[in-house]
Amino acid sequence: MSQKEHLCVTLVPLFNHLDWEDQKKIHQLVRHITFKKGETVLSPYDDPQLVIVAYGLFKVYQLSPSGKEQLLRVVEPGGYEGENAIFGVENSNLFGEALQKTQVCILKQSDFQGLLKAYPQLSLKLLTINAQKNAKVEEQTQFLTMEKIEERLAIYLLDLAKATESSQVKIPMKIKELAAFLGTTPETLSRKLKSLERAQLIKREKQTIQLLDYEGLEEI
Repeated sequence: MSQKEHLCVTLVPLFNHLDWEDQKKIHQLVRHITFKKGETVLSPYDDPQLVIVAYGLFKVYQLSPSGKEQLLRVVEPGGYEGENAIFGVENSNLFGEALQKTQVCILKQSDFQGLLKAYPQLSLKLLTINAQKNAKVEEQTQFLTMEKIEERLAIYLLDLAKATESSQVKIPMKIKELAAFLGTTPETLSRKLKSLERAQLIKREKQTIQLLDYEGLEEI
């Protein structure tokens, strides 16, 4: 089995702690699907399933009563969605859309539940990972209570730099999607980015941003 074929299992913290032979067994259960940018990766109309990202990115969002898109998170390689659905929680308003060419691995509800019985340690791992995801949701709620948009933007960029261990980061979504994530409008976000550039805190080239002054960003 090549490394490319095995990506979905080896990337996911939920599975990659298992023995190699066990990972190969799990790999045989998954179905690979490649989505083009803009295509729907998951929706309330799908059968319950775990959607694991092998490569690419997809955004997860819900629709407000008025039909407005509310961005919740961006799922990167190794991340997954659908764990609530496979435990019987109905997905009534959760959608996923590919932000670029994205390959996912699909694990059916029945197969996943069989894995939890065969490998009890997966249940503990799943509880840990879900607790981390819930903590991020709480952080996002607190994040949106910050009064200044530039403060939210600065923290987002600093977190992105920390996650990638680089002062040069690439925003993994469109400006309008980042604006929704930060709780503002694309126009306001563009103004704030230009303001940070004028202050020589960042240097921007389209989606790529170089952080020039960490302390200055932290003090916003």
